[in-house]
Order: sequence, then C-alpha cells, then structure tokens
Amino acid sequence: MIPKTEWMNKSEDQQYWDEETQKARGDQQWYKTKIGTVMQRLNQTRGVHVFQKMVGCEWDDETGITDGFNHYGYDGEDFIFFDMKNTRWISSSPQGLYIEHVWNNNRAELEHMKSYLTQECIESLKRYVSYGRSTLERTVSPEVSLLQKDPSSPVVCHVTGFFPRGVMVTWQKKGEDHYDDVEWGEVLPNEDGTFQTTSRLTVKDWQTEDYTCIVEHKSLEEEIVKRAIEREIRRNQDIERQLVRANDDLVQSLKTEDVKDEKYDGVIGCVVGVFLLLALAVVGVMVWKLWKLWKLWKKRGAGYGKTNREELEESCSKRISHTHTHTHILTIYLCPHKEKHTRTQILKVQ
Repeated sequence: MIPKTEWMNKSEDQQYWDEETQKARGDQQWYKTKIGTVMQRLNQTRGVHVFQKMVGCEWDDETGITDGFNHYGYDGEDFIFFDMKNTRWISSSPQGLYIEHVWNNNRAELEHMKSYLTQECIESLKRYVSYGRSTLERTVSPEVSLLQKDPSSPVVCHVTGFFPRGVMVTWQKKGEDHYDDVEWGEVLPNEDGTFQTTSRLTVKDWQTEDYTCIVEHKSLEEEIVKRAIEREIRRNQDIERQLVRANDDLVQSLKTEDVKDEKYDGVIGCVVGVFLLLALAVVGVMVWKLWKLWKLWKKRGAGYGKTNREELEESCSKRISHTHTHTHILTIYLCPHKEKHTRTQILKVQ
C-alpha cells in the first residue's frame, strides 16, 4: 500500500503500511478465486474479465449520522451489494443469485461485515479526518465559464477548481429554476486535488430567452451567476484565436530578443577589436624601442663610437621615462649606476 497524500504519509508508521499491504495481498488471492467462481456460473471459460469491489463508510461530523456500503461489480455492471439495514446481500443481476444465496447462509460473515461498516470503518475514518483536517476542511472557490462549440450547440456551464467536492449547479430561465433540457455531468477530480463538473443546457432559444447558470459552493459567500449571453460565452474558434495571438506574441518577443542580442554582439565585437588594436600598438612600440636599445648596446660593445657618461645618462633617462613599465630588466644592464632609482620609480608607477 502506498499513501497518496503527504498528510497521510506523515501520520502512520511503516508497520501500518506493511499490515495494509499484507491485507491487500490476501484480498488479491480471494479475488482470483471468486472471479473463477463467477466465470463458471456464467459458463465463461476464457477472455478478460473484471471483478470489482467498492467498500467504505460515511460520517457527518455535524449530525453524527453514519452509513456504510459494500458493492461488487462484474465486467463493468453492478453484480451484488450489501444491504446493511437488513444485514443481507442482494444480487443486482440474475447471474449473482447463486452467490447471494451462498453468502447469505454465512451468518457470522454477515454480522462481521455489518460490524466493520458501522464501527471499524467509522473509527478509521474519524482518525484519518483528524490527520488531514487542515487539508480536508480547506475551501477553494470555483471558476465558472460558459462554453460552446458553435452558436447552434448546447451551452455548457463549466465549473472547476473547487474544494470540497460538494457543489450545486442549476439553470434559471427568466429568474425561475429550469430543469428541462438540462444534462448534469459527474463531479470529477482535477490533478491538484480540486474538482470539476459541467451542466449542459440543450435549448435552441438561449439567445432570445434569459438563461443563467447558478453555482453554489461552500467557499462562496454569494452564488456565482453567469448569463448565457454572447460576450460571456467562449467558443472553440475564440480559444483558437487566443492561442494564435499568444503564439504570435511569443514569436515577436523572440525576434526582439534576437535583435537585441545582435546589437549587443556588435558592440562587444567593436570593444574587443579596439582592445586588440591597442594591444598590437603597445607591442609594436615595445618591439621598436627594444630594437633601438639593442642597437645602442651593440654599438658600445663593438666599438662604433663612444658615448660619454652624460650622454649615456641622458639617453638612459629618456628610455626609462618612455618605457618604464616594460624595460625594467633592461635598465639594470644599461644603467647600473641608476639601478636603485629606476627600480623605485618603476615600482611606484606600477
């Protein structure tokens, strides 16, 4: 057994789920035996068949009234059910008369079933309600829409997103309750735990007469009233136009983003290009000055003319002032007498 709600999962320990799992496995074997018996009674030897059971109990916490039920179905049809008031089984079809006779002859099992539905089941129900009271007793208001396939189709009052399950959906004509030409749908669950239902008005004069859909629910302080007039009704073509419009807006938004991205890409490309040009210029200047320094050093080493001390200091000073961020190491060799000064100067600049 697997809990389907978070509040139930937190409320029972693993031993409880293990015990319920063992019960379910025992029921599975029982069903295999019973479906074989039913097939024999119906002279069925092969094929896929379904044997179903629906059992439970009801409790009104305001009035204290309780009730219970245990129904069986076979291949989608009612088969046999338990009459709790008279403590007996009643067959819903001629094929179930044999099982009805056999089960009603087991008095101990009849009393056990009645005890389960009136006591054990009710106690469990009250315990479960206490676990999930904050969730089970919450209220969510419904959303109401009038839908229509085309102007000649029935008008559908669609009610969805409400909790708890109980809801009243009615039609009125000129302020009076209208029951003719009305089809009520089942109350069905939504994925988020809320419910939905429909009520279909199958009249032809809805455009000329004053029809209204009235919705009453526990969550509402006042009933919701929807008049069956043109501006209140949504049709398939209206929904399709809305979808097309939404799709066009999305495409236009994506195109706008692409244009912005292209502009940003262009700006970024220009900035990168400028930085590359500056870097190349700096490297070019460095190479040119290093080349001139190398020529000066080569001339001194090879004896091509001699530069006196003042000229050398002036030349060295100029090169330091122009290339102090890049020729730090070279100044140590060209100007050993100014090593301390030039290094300090370079460090301050850096």
